[in-house]
Amino acid sequence: MDQSSAPKPIRCRAAVCRAGGEPLRIEEVVVAPPKAYEVRIKIICTSLCHSDVTIWSIKDPAGFPKIFGHEAVGVVESVGEHVEEVSVGDTVLPFCLAHCGDCADCRSVRSNVCTGVPLGLLDGVMPRDGTSRFTDASGAPVQHFLNVSSFSEYTVVDVTHVVKVAAAMPPEKACLFSCGVSTGVGAAWKAAAVEPKSTVAVFGLGSVGLAVAEGARLQGAGRIIGVDLNPDKFEIGKKFGITEFVNPKDIGERSVSEVIKEMTGGGADYCFECIGLASLMQDAFLSCRPGWGKTIILGLEMHLSPISINTVEILQGKSIIGSLLGGIKPKTDIPILMNRYLNKELHLDEFITHEVGFHDINKAFELLMAGKSLRCIIWMDR
Repeated sequence: MDQSSAPKPIRCRAAVCRAGGEPLRIEEVVVAPPKAYEVRIKIICTSLCHSDVTIWSIKDPAGFPKIFGHEAVGVVESVGEHVEEVSVGDTVLPFCLAHCGDCADCRSVRSNVCTGVPLGLLDGVMPRDGTSRFTDASGAPVQHFLNVSSFSEYTVVDVTHVVKVAAAMPPEKACLFSCGVSTGVGAAWKAAAVEPKSTVAVFGLGSVGLAVAEGARLQGAGRIIGVDLNPDKFEIGKKFGITEFVNPKDIGERSVSEVIKEMTGGGADYCFECIGLASLMQDAFLSCRPGWGKTIILGLEMHLSPISINTVEILQGKSIIGSLLGGIKPKTDIPILMNRYLNKELHLDEFITHEVGFHDINKAFELLMAGKSLRCIIWMDR
């Protein structure tokens, strides 16, 4: 490449977290040019996910400073060597998971965890060379987050982590496919393969849980039971296919699993845990039907606690699995989901409850932690 036309470092604004649990600070950072197999993206808009909040709240000095954000849409500003599938000017979604298309996992229908590029979700560096593309005003490195770091006007992502966006997709809607909605819809579609007329129980009706309900609806589930402590979530959930609702505060001395077993005549065919609590994971497993009941865990346990499963339950034919990004293979499955939205099959608009400018990014944290928002779109140019 002619050095005169080679990408140069860019100075821009980023919302930097200096310590766990502290408000983000808008600072000037330097974003290095993309290296081989990398793409530098100008972020259009981003949104806040519970995974951001979970790691943000951990008081681990070794994990900071960091630029959070992993649900976003942007435009390719420059590319490194050997990048062929996207070009400058393309609108793309960045993803936390790679999809190289060549490794054994990418070629198999049984896995979406690419082994062609290191997973490195919480490593804080680029996956191929183990270094950061961000430096602060003093020249010190700033850590990446989940291979994306979209709380910056520009970011650098490995090409295996980007997917082109359909021209007809509004950016704020496309943004949702970068993590939460894909995780939920994908869990019902890919990870669980929910069967028509089956019974589904969804534990936790935040964005991911509601997306699971939407995915189960698209799969033709007969009954979709929502479990949540917030009574307002039933009306919201109806828009995404929730047919029945259980509030643990309203069932007296009975456990949630007892109630669901009674409602379903033995247990739900599929149970999805969408909060990230070990106790709730156990409740979900106890609520699924003996013989063929399947429990799908979608969230990182918020206290990093292990779960304990009674082997008597396992021996009855139940199963429990975990799923990253709902089993979605980004480069092949996300275009399918975008088309389903554009064809008015998949409900998406209702997930966006708030929008703020980049300077108000901490408001997005406040709204999510107070349970007042599903997805808050953060516009970089506002």
